[in-house]
Amino acid sequence: MSTDLAMPDWLNNGDNAWQMIASTLIGLQSMPGLVVLYGSIVKKKWAVNSAFMALYSFASSLIVWVLLGFQMAFGERLLPFWGKAGPALSQDYLVNRARIPATMQFYNNGTVETPMVEPFYPQATLVLFHFMYAAITLILLAGSVLGRMNIKAWMVFSPLWLLFSYTVGAFSLWGGGFLYHWGVIDYSGGYVIHLSSGIAGFTAAYWVGPRIKSDRERFSPNNVLLMIVGAGLLWLGWSGFNGGAPYAANITAPIAVLNTHICAATSLLMWTGLDVAFFGKPSVIGAIQGMMTGLVCITPAAGLVHAWAAVVMGLLSGSIPWFTMMILHKKSSLLQKVDDTLAVFHTHAIAGLLGGILTGILAVPELASIELPVPGTKGFAYGGSFTQVLKQIVGALFVIVWNIFVTTAILIAIGWFIPLRMPDDQLMIGDDAAHGEEAYALWGDGEKFDVLRHETIPHASRGNDDVQQQLNNIAARGVTIQL
Repeated sequence: MSTDLAMPDWLNNGDNAWQMIASTLIGLQSMPGLVVLYGSIVKKKWAVNSAFMALYSFASSLIVWVLLGFQMAFGERLLPFWGKAGPALSQDYLVNRARIPATMQFYNNGTVETPMVEPFYPQATLVLFHFMYAAITLILLAGSVLGRMNIKAWMVFSPLWLLFSYTVGAFSLWGGGFLYHWGVIDYSGGYVIHLSSGIAGFTAAYWVGPRIKSDRERFSPNNVLLMIVGAGLLWLGWSGFNGGAPYAANITAPIAVLNTHICAATSLLMWTGLDVAFFGKPSVIGAIQGMMTGLVCITPAAGLVHAWAAVVMGLLSGSIPWFTMMILHKKSSLLQKVDDTLAVFHTHAIAGLLGGILTGILAVPELASIELPVPGTKGFAYGGSFTQVLKQIVGALFVIVWNIFVTTAILIAIGWFIPLRMPDDQLMIGDDAAHGEEAYALWGDGEKFDVLRHETIPHASRGNDDVQQQLNNIAARGVTIQL
């Protein structure tokens, strides 16, 4: 390969390396982060199914993304909210300089106000980075329907939702759509990823229906330590999630990463403090939920606010979603009716909306001038008009309405051919009914030991009669711990 082709003049090695590292960090949030988290935070009988839903979504999203999705989200403009579909597979396309053509901003007289977004690395790097965003959005959505959705229905739903819902939000806010040019701020996915996954997940939970009564009443994690491991991967991976949003290893990238961890830590401590104050003891699940709401809340503002603002956002993200989940949820008939398994509505939709509105208040003019397409954008607290907050609200409303409509349409269409919910007799069994596999080679959930199914190594020093008696004795002790 010639030097000119391998190292073109526009290539910045630092930017390219950081963007690929950021992509990998986001990928680790999904694989294995959310796979491990989902597989451990649910009951034992749903561990395999929950982990597989995440695994399948990651794989299917990549194929859909390179075939059609990337250009629908970041290609030439087709509609004010959608790009033209097309593949991102050819060498000519992928090795050329990255560009998002619809992001060029014009004055009213037609002259260029802000140039097109053209990072200093190949298009392949940008395709990879945004695939990781798309995949994790779907996996977050899955958290709302764990423990009962028909896996075959999920396998059809995943690619359709990515194409008809995710790409619209991504193009509108990031790819040069009408919200992007209007000046709605979403630094790295508070609306595109978290608000959309929370609303779509809640909508999907409504249409799929609830878990069986016994699962809704008791759905304890099957492995708390692995749950913490998965959450840890998610937290540390957020360095790439928010740090990669500038498309460069520039001055806002480390600010975004630092603000991310400050907000997450503050939110975790706030949530834990409220748990102790109201329930008398700290909860590991509660701490993880507080961590998550902090990470989500800072996402739309990560590289645009001061570190003290990240503390303020952490205090609010650790308290407002706590209130909606612990207090408001129990008083709302709608929230009670819809079985949102992992409370994605509270941890992502509420926290993402909160972060978006706070961004309209706290965005620093100097940082906004580096990253945003509309010159003069600044938060209300820094002399900006209240119009910026209104823009944030309008942008959120568009994402909410679109996700409710499209998610509903897709699930109704799928429901004509494939049942959305597993039948109750299979829900009583779980993984074995859905996949013919179980997470652990242990007895649990009240099952009885099957001598013919589970291998047992007899003691060679004993006779056949003694071995048979051992197996009979073991089989007679069938009931074990409830997981």
